[in-house]
Amino acid sequence: MADDKTPSYERAREELTEVVRRLEAGGLTLEQSIELWERGEKLAAVCEDWLQGARVKLAAAMARRADPGGQDDAPF
Repeated sequence: MADDKTPSYERAREELTEVVRRLEAGGLTLEQSIELWERGEKLAAVCEDWLQGARVKLAAAMARRADPGGQDDAPF
């Protein structure tokens, strides 16, 4: 997920929070609102991608732990 252009989950979430705050505050032109909305959609997708990646990693770790034939007794 991480590359030079993709923000961290935390950064994307912070920016998304700011986008929502600005949209809720109002006083923007229609064009500004649409631009912010589009940015918010992109940021939400970035956050969802990060969360999905974390879910996959967690599921894999839990599967390794649950595997009685596994060679690793460590929880993760």
